[in-house]
Amino acid sequence: MRKRRAEKRFVKPDPKFNDIMVSKFINAIMLEGKKSTARKIVYGAFDIIEKRTKKPGLEVFKQAINNTQPLIEVRSRRVGGATYQVPTEVRPERRTALAMRWLKIYSRQRGEKSMAQKLAMELIAASNNEGSAVKKKEDTHRMAEANKAFAHFKW
Repeated sequence: MRKRRAEKRFVKPDPKFNDIMVSKFINAIMLEGKKSTARKIVYGAFDIIEKRTKKPGLEVFKQAINNTQPLIEVRSRRVGGATYQVPTEVRPERRTALAMRWLKIYSRQRGEKSMAQKLAMELIAASNNEGSAVKKKEDTHRMAEANKAFAHFKW
């Protein structure tokens, strides 16, 4: 191996909740380096969640992340000219990264007025095991289940 492995970067916890997961999510929501705007969106979404569900926003957020984390995914693997979709387990860091990415993508596609509202509604839906992000996780699991026959091509 010629090059070194990339060093792990550590994210500082966010100022309001002192939570690393929230900080990572703020970084995921952020566009063009505008972290203060991203913070306003995420904290605003947490406030909306608290008004709607009467539960702490952080709790709903954690539940939403847990409900959207995929346990297994398919990866393309070429074997003798044919490409197989091989089901593989997802590493814990990638699990949370995928969950955050899906929540971000599907909240942006929602129909509510502001991004904070869109995010809040997607997080509430995900914490109740519904919504597009959870559907994406189930689709991923279904794909892996369908391609179980190629599991012996794992590398």
